[in-house]
Amino acid sequence: MHIVEKLRSGLREALKEAVEKAISAGELPELEVPNFAVEVPRERDHGDFATNLAMMLAKPARNAPRKIADILVNNLKVDRNLVEKVEIAGPGFINFYLDRNWPLQGLPAIFEEDVNYGRVNLGAGKKVQVEFVSANPTGLLHMGNARGAALGDSLAGILDFAGHDVSREYYINDAGKQIENFGLSLEARYFQLLGREGDVPEGGYHGQDIIDTVKNFIEKYGDQYLDIAAEERRQALIEFSLDEKLGAIKKGLQDFGVEYDVWFSEQSLHDSGKVHEALKLLKDNGYTYEHDGALWFKATEFGVEKDEVLVRQNGIPTYFAADVAYHMDKFRRGFDWVINVWGADHHGHVPRMKGAVKALGYDPDALDVVIMQLVRLFRGGEMVRMSKRTGQFITLEELVEEVGKDAARYFFVMRSSDSHLDFDLDLAKSQTNENPVYYIQYAHARICSILRQPGAMEIMEKTREEKCLQKLSSEAELSLARRLVDLPEEIAYAAGQLAPHRIARYLHEVAGLLHSFYNAHRVITEDKEASTARLALVDATRIVLRNGLHLLGLTAPEKM
Repeated sequence: MHIVEKLRSGLREALKEAVEKAISAGELPELEVPNFAVEVPRERDHGDFATNLAMMLAKPARNAPRKIADILVNNLKVDRNLVEKVEIAGPGFINFYLDRNWPLQGLPAIFEEDVNYGRVNLGAGKKVQVEFVSANPTGLLHMGNARGAALGDSLAGILDFAGHDVSREYYINDAGKQIENFGLSLEARYFQLLGREGDVPEGGYHGQDIIDTVKNFIEKYGDQYLDIAAEERRQALIEFSLDEKLGAIKKGLQDFGVEYDVWFSEQSLHDSGKVHEALKLLKDNGYTYEHDGALWFKATEFGVEKDEVLVRQNGIPTYFAADVAYHMDKFRRGFDWVINVWGADHHGHVPRMKGAVKALGYDPDALDVVIMQLVRLFRGGEMVRMSKRTGQFITLEELVEEVGKDAARYFFVMRSSDSHLDFDLDLAKSQTNENPVYYIQYAHARICSILRQPGAMEIMEKTREEKCLQKLSSEAELSLARRLVDLPEEIAYAAGQLAPHRIARYLHEVAGLLHSFYNAHRVITEDKEASTARLALVDATRIVLRNGLHLLGLTAPEKM
C-alpha cells in the first residue's frame, strides 16, 4: 500500500472509530456508517486530506453537518505527531493538516519499486479488451484515427499498470457495402490505367492512394484480370488492396508506437456464422420483429429513439448486425470489461449498442465507450485542411514525419477525449518550455545530466534510506516530493475514469515542480548531506517521469 493510500486508510479508520465512540456516548443516534470519501483537496489551503463524512451523516443523524463534524472531531483519535491540525470548513468538511515532511516517507518506495512504481491492483486481474482505431482498411489513417490510436494505446497501458489483464484489438471492417464500393473503385481505376473506360461509383473511393495501389497491382499482375469475370476481377483487386492497405496501417501504427494483440476480421463473423447466431439469440430473447421485409431490433425498449434494422429487405445483414455479433464474440472470449474508442460521429450508436449487449444477455455496464471529439490542425495560426500527399486529409504518417511520434502522442492525450482538440503543429515542433512534451522530456534529461556529474553516483549509493531525506525541508523540495508520491493515485484515477489526460497533466506538473526546485537549489554542493538528499529527490523524480512517459507511449530521453 502506497503512502497516500495508507494515510487515507488510517484516517478512514479513525473517523469510523470516532462515529462509534460518539454513538456509545449518546452524541449520535444508532446508525450505519455510510460510504464516505477521504480525498486530497484541490486547494492545498484546505489541508492534505478532507472528508465529507459529517455531511453524509446529516440525514441519518438528523442533525446539522457542522454540528456532526464538531462531534466527530471531538471524538477523533489520531497520531498528533503526524496530524498537526484538524479543522471544520464550509458546510461541514473536516480538513486534516499533516506534518509537512510526511511525503518524504513515500520516497523510498519509489526507489524500491523503480520501473513498477505507480502500479496499483485496482483491476485485480480483470480481463479487459480495448478496441481502438478500427478504421476501414480502404485508405490511409487520418488525424481522427491518430487521436484514437494515442488515446486507446495510452488507456490500455494505464489499465495494465492498474492491475488489469489488457488486450488491444483492431476490428478490420473488411465486409459490407464499403468493401463492395472499394472493389468497384479499384476496378474503375484498373480499367482507366489500362486504357479502358471506367467510372468510380457514387460513394466510391477517389484518393490518390487508390490509384497507387492499382498501379502496384498492375505491376504484379499486368492485364491478366482485364477480360475475366467481373466478380473474380474485383475479388482479386480487393484481396490485393486490403493486404497492402492493412500492411500500411500496421506499419503506420507501429511507427506510432502502437502494437495490437489481436487483428479481428469483420468478414470472419459472417464466414463463421456468428452473425446468424447473434441474430437468432436476439430473436429467441424476443428483441426482434419483421417489418416491410426487414428484420428489426427493438432498440426503443432500451431508451433509443428508434428501432434499428438488422437484416435488410434483400436479406443482407447490416453493419449494426455485424457489430452486435462482434460484441457477443467479445464477451464469449471471456472479457469482463469491453472498452471501445469511437469518434464523435458514433455518439448515437452507443445506447443502441448497450441495448444490444443487454438483449444478448450480457451486462451493458460491462461495455464502456470513450467518445473522442474532432481534431483541428493549425500551422502559422491558420487551419490546415489539406494534405500535400493525398489532397484530402493529413495522414498519420505525415504528422509523425513533421512533429515526431512523442509530440503527436502527447498532444492527442493532453486534453480529455470529449474535448475538441486544436493541434498546433508549430508548437509541437518547438524546443521551448511552451511545448509541454518538450518541457517534460527536458526535465527528465536534465536529471540524467545531473546524475552523470562527477561524484554523483558515489553519493547516490547513500540515498536509499529515509533518514538521508530529512535534509529536504524547503517549500520547493517538499512540494516536489508531495507530488511524486501521488503517482499511484493518479494511475488509479486515470484507469477508473478512462482518462489518460490526467497522466499527461500530472507529468507536466511534476516537470514544473522539478524546474522550480532546480532554479531554487543547487543539487550537488559542499554539504554532503544536502547533496545526498537532493540527489535522491531528483532520482525519484526521474523514475516518476520515466514511468509516466512510458505509460503514454513516449520516450524518456537522457540527453536533449
